[in-house]
Formats: sequence, C-alpha cells, structure tokens
Amino acid sequence: MPFALLTVVLIPVIAGSLRLLDLAGGPQLLPANPRMTASPLPVVLHIVSAVAYATLGALQFSAQLRRRRPAWHRRSGRVLVVLGLAVAFSALWMTLFYPRQPGTGELAQVFRLAFGSGMAASVVAGLAAIRRGDVAHHRAWLTRAYALALGAGTQVFTQGVGHAAFGTGTLTTDVSLGAGWAINLVVAEYVIRRWGRRARSRAAAIHPTVA
Repeated sequence: MPFALLTVVLIPVIAGSLRLLDLAGGPQLLPANPRMTASPLPVVLHIVSAVAYATLGALQFSAQLRRRRPAWHRRSGRVLVVLGLAVAFSALWMTLFYPRQPGTGELAQVFRLAFGSGMAASVVAGLAAIRRGDVAHHRAWLTRAYALALGAGTQVFTQGVGHAAFGTGTLTTDVSLGAGWAINLVVAEYVIRRWGRRARSRAAAIHPTVA
C-alpha cells in the first residue's frame, strides 16, 4: 500500500517541487501564477507540508513497519499531526484570501472550504481517538485525513477525464475537483470497512463463543 500511495502523489509532488523552484527564483517550468508570486509564504508552507505529509503518511499504512517499529510509528504520527494541520489550514487560508484560481467558480471554493475543514477535523478526531486508546477510530479518522490530502493526485485524473469528456468550462473544472476528493473518501471508507471485517474475523477465530 505505501508504494501505491506514493505513486498517486508523484505528479503533485513533482508539480509542487517545480512551483517551489519557480518561487525561489529558478527557471519557470510551470505557467506563471501571480496569486502565488504576490504572496508566496502560504503556498510554500502548503507545498512543503503536503509533500512531507504525503510521503511520511504513506509509510504509516505499512502494517509490518508498525509492528516492527511501534516507537517510530508514534513519533512520526506526532509529526504527521502537525503537518496535516499545516496542509489543511494553509489550504483554507489560500482559499479565503488568494484571488480565485482562474477557470474555477464558486463551487470549487465551496469544495475547498468543505474538504479542507474536513481534513483538519479528521486529524483532530484521530488524535483525540488515540489519546482515548481507541485505535480503530484513530486509524479510521487519519485514513480519511490522508485521503483528503491526496486529493490533488486524484484530481489530475478526474480533471483530465472531465475536460476530455465535457470540455474545459468552469462547472466541469469545479465538479472534477470535487470528484477527486469524493473518490478518495469512497476508497478510504472501503478500506476502513475492510479493516473492520478483518478485525471481526480475527476476533471470531480467537474467541468464537464471544463472537
């Protein structure tokens, strides 16, 4: 699973790295974005936090790594809470205070506010769950947060399909952006429920009478 997740984030990581290079005064390999050039700090924070969160977060899905190095899992988890909140709040800040991205409309703004807030809430809920000792809900909430963070990776494909099928209008772009986050959440819920079924199956095998 970690390798599959890293594959999904590869394109956004490359694009984000090129944007950082551009903002640092390097060669301009992406189309100019005056919104970011005028106020680069939020986007730099967002890109750096997102790349680190996506990369380190993928390793948290390795069951073998969690079993062999539980202390590492806990320490990296604390770092991921900070990174996840930085990703979510920097995204919300840019949505609220940057000029609207060309080619997008009000619906995209609503999606960004809703899913950005949802990611922040999921990180906080996951932290609260593990402090109660509730591992199942901790895993579920942070899986949802990670799924939302990977929205940019899925949106590469949803926008490509949407534009090819329905053109490049504002509504198509907005719906394609929302579809990327929605697809990731559906996949996350499927994975969470599969984990639940496996846990119940193991409990039944160990304690058949109780089950």
